[in-house]
Amino acid sequence: MDRWLVTIAQLPTEDPAARMRVLRTLESLGAAVMREGAYLLPDTATNRQALEALSDYIGKTAGSAQVLQVNPTAPAQQEQLRRLFDRSARYEELIKTVESLRVGFGHSDPSAISRVLHKQRREFEAIAALDFYPTEARSRAERALLETDAAVKQLLFTSSQTSLGAGERLLRRAWATRHPPWADRLACAWLIRRFVDPEATLAWLDKSEELPSGALGFAFDGAHFAASGTRVAYEEMLAQLQLAKNPALAKIGSIVHFLEMGGSTVPEAAGVQMLLQGAQRRSTSMQELLAEAEKTFDLLYEAYYEPARR
Repeated sequence: MDRWLVTIAQLPTEDPAARMRVLRTLESLGAAVMREGAYLLPDTATNRQALEALSDYIGKTAGSAQVLQVNPTAPAQQEQLRRLFDRSARYEELIKTVESLRVGFGHSDPSAISRVLHKQRREFEAIAALDFYPTEARSRAERALLETDAAVKQLLFTSSQTSLGAGERLLRRAWATRHPPWADRLACAWLIRRFVDPEATLAWLDKSEELPSGALGFAFDGAHFAASGTRVAYEEMLAQLQLAKNPALAKIGSIVHFLEMGGSTVPEAAGVQMLLQGAQRRSTSMQELLAEAEKTFDLLYEAYYEPARR
């Protein structure tokens, strides 16, 4: 039989900020609301420690709380309590969103679909972390993510890619990619200006715009440097331009890959994601956004770069 922890709390009314902090903490723990002031969690060592700390905090903010251990013996009562933690509705909503992405196959930029899918994968992980009693809906959500991810990677792999001509020059060229700007496109733009063509002219095209005559395209379907089934456009650019042997550039590639395609977790990726999101919010033009993004990638490169030893 399952054991339970019930927190009976009288939350502080004089301090709205403290009250909100308590409620957000309970939400982050995945607590179920039995009624106002009564919150339920499975009895685990982690939950017990967290609730005891929260109880102490409530007591210090003019409130009061008691953490009680409950062990109902009736199977019907146990089942009723488990149902309070049913995450099926959230999984169903996620499945609906993931399956709707297939509508864009053949019409939307595969890298944009991949980016949305990555956000849904993060959402799945957040739901699963607080899913104490998994149901079949969790398995279906995981399966939907895996199947759609495989389909999107196939789209990326089969998308046409314009080839560079033999001996084609790369300096003082016009380069172009498409809106919206995100990790892969911003990283490619940084790579071009930092290591490939410092005098490059960059253009950001709308979906309906054709690649300007003579321009080199990157990070979109049909570009000279496009994502493949296993690599983002930044990684393809490293490989084609023989820059992949630079360890610092390769490490940046692993971050960009995770932000666009998922896969193996890269610790620094969350911080880079926040910095790029901040740059998007504060920038009023593409020039400002690129300048902010270049600062981020410059700092990453400096952190990763190791001079050759003599």
